[in-house]
Amino acid sequence: MKIRNLDLTDNAINAEHTALGLPPVEDDVSHPSDHPVLRIAVWAVGFMLIGVVVYLGSKLFNGQHEQTGMELIVATVTGDAFWKAVLVGLLAQTVDGALGMAYGITSTSFLLATGSSPAVASASVHIAEVFTTGVSGISHVKLGNVNKSLFLRLLIPGILGASAGAWVVSSVDSSIIKPVVSAYLFLMGLYIVSKVFKKITPRKETPKHVAKLGLFGGFVDAVGGGGWGPVVTTTLVGTGQDPRTTIGSVNLAEFFLTFTSAAVFAGLVEEGPWPTVAGLVVGGLFAAPFAAFLTRRLNTRTLLMLVGGVISCISLYNLHRALS
Repeated sequence: MKIRNLDLTDNAINAEHTALGLPPVEDDVSHPSDHPVLRIAVWAVGFMLIGVVVYLGSKLFNGQHEQTGMELIVATVTGDAFWKAVLVGLLAQTVDGALGMAYGITSTSFLLATGSSPAVASASVHIAEVFTTGVSGISHVKLGNVNKSLFLRLLIPGILGASAGAWVVSSVDSSIIKPVVSAYLFLMGLYIVSKVFKKITPRKETPKHVAKLGLFGGFVDAVGGGGWGPVVTTTLVGTGQDPRTTIGSVNLAEFFLTFTSAAVFAGLVEEGPWPTVAGLVVGGLFAAPFAAFLTRRLNTRTLLMLVGGVISCISLYNLHRALS
């Protein structure tokens, strides 16, 4: 028999239970972020984000460049790659803010169209996403949106898949991998459009093959520069899982696989993607008003059709260029 660790405080959940004649909830239910596994995850996210900031600062001001740190910043801001990435970051974050997904797929599609290689495009996207996914993951834990079991089942397979995907896209010749990535992004665009016509019938059984789903999702996310959310979240919600805890768990796991992908890319990609990373971050900072405008003016079905259609068309263009 399990000894229950009851939460006897006067919280909203217990008030509802009292009205229904139910006993108080366990402490892990009313304070899910207090679970030791999730506390460790939050601290890990915090330390890893600090480590990234320190690493980037040391790379910029380590004195090993021909230019000083400030000169590098000025050169980046005045460069063509930076402003292209600003526009891409603005568009991609607007899409993500309006739909809650597709940042990686959108930004990678546009970066490939501007001439970036698949490795540089995916590396830039994942390094830029380290900060957004980290803050998002911590927020979901604090709000009680993370299912510990689901998070742990996705974590290791997702990291392994992301590592393998980052290695593949960084090691295979660009002329070979670019058509494959463009074809994948084209299919993901069609997948987003298909959500307009697909009505999900929730099922009650526990989702099977979560680890395999995490492995596949991590791999295609690293290879294609995005897809973890659309592939993993949509699949799990489609099996009848609670959307709130599914989104929270998938988001927290996404930070760790994004961090892994970024680390692998940083070690394998010879071309420095830093101007593109900076542009993506800066563009994303100003996207919120545009996302709010789109959400107010267009319904979700229209947005899905628009975004999926644009991604598919750009990917077809990239595929044509890669094969011609």
